[in-house]
Amino acid sequence: MEPLPMNLMRKMEEYRIAGVSMAMIEGAEIRRTDCFGSLEIGSTRRVDQESIFNACSISKFFTSMLVMTLSEQGILHIDEDVSKYLSTRIIHENLCNEVMTLRHLLSHQSGIVDPINGFGELNTLWGVPTMQELLEGTTPYFNSLIEAKVEPGSDFSYSDAGYCMIQLVIENIMGKSFQEVIREHLFQPLQLNQSTYGLPSLKNQFSCGHTKDNGLVEGKYPIYPYPAACGLWTTPTEVAIMVMELMTALKGESNLLTSIAAEDMIKPQGGVEWMGLGVFLDLGCERVEISSLGWGVGFQCMMVANPYEENGLVIMTNTDTGVHQLKGLIGEVYRAFIHKRI
Repeated sequence: MEPLPMNLMRKMEEYRIAGVSMAMIEGAEIRRTDCFGSLEIGSTRRVDQESIFNACSISKFFTSMLVMTLSEQGILHIDEDVSKYLSTRIIHENLCNEVMTLRHLLSHQSGIVDPINGFGELNTLWGVPTMQELLEGTTPYFNSLIEAKVEPGSDFSYSDAGYCMIQLVIENIMGKSFQEVIREHLFQPLQLNQSTYGLPSLKNQFSCGHTKDNGLVEGKYPIYPYPAACGLWTTPTEVAIMVMELMTALKGESNLLTSIAAEDMIKPQGGVEWMGLGVFLDLGCERVEISSLGWGVGFQCMMVANPYEENGLVIMTNTDTGVHQLKGLIGEVYRAFIHKRI
């Protein structure tokens, strides 16, 4: 196995990262995994291949894979008006001539604008809200209706609320919780046994979140009550398995997605050339590079892949450095990964 093209331990000290776990894909297979550092500063718990991290907004990539899988099964349709599946009023009829669809929501072009300072972690005093309550603004998390501010398809606005809406559509159609649906349709078929949306009572495998000065975040394990948007806990290996399923689908060899659905996910949506369905796009590469970034209380992570070239990288850290991923350790690992492929 080739050595890493950098002294990662030294870089971790430089950026004050408590723990790192990563998986590298080559030829649509996981070729190597690397784990460094601590799951909890001040403890003897070390990061290993089974360690589970908060994926934050990489959750949206998993949600998009679920939506496309359900679409393939004819359970839902990504270009259908979602209002028929909702009892909450999101779209002002006098504002929108264009219907809002799952395609709009997946590509952050629904017209929904997130509330300022919204989508924080779970407050145990407030309890776990339903998506219906969240979207209607009847909880302390948001105090006003989540609604389209501009016509769907007319503009890009990154939206956690949009993914909450996707979750509500899925739950209303399926008559089950989002967690049950994704477990049945993705986690079980792909044997993602360590991917979850809640913390078990025994947390030995779970990483604590850390601040940029290497302190533990309040509560150690931040939970977001918005599973589809940012609630996933998982490992780099299981994120890589999901990426490889997309690669397999592009070749027409997946049992979950057709090549047509997979290609739809990684092509520009609407008027935004760098936005696919649940993933960001870089069309400056030979074919296309997709990515998904996660950044939350105590955690940062990144998934990047070239699905047609069948390579990729997943890196997860348990420290919020306070700077964008590409300006810290994750960016250095990513650039070394890019250099390795040239």
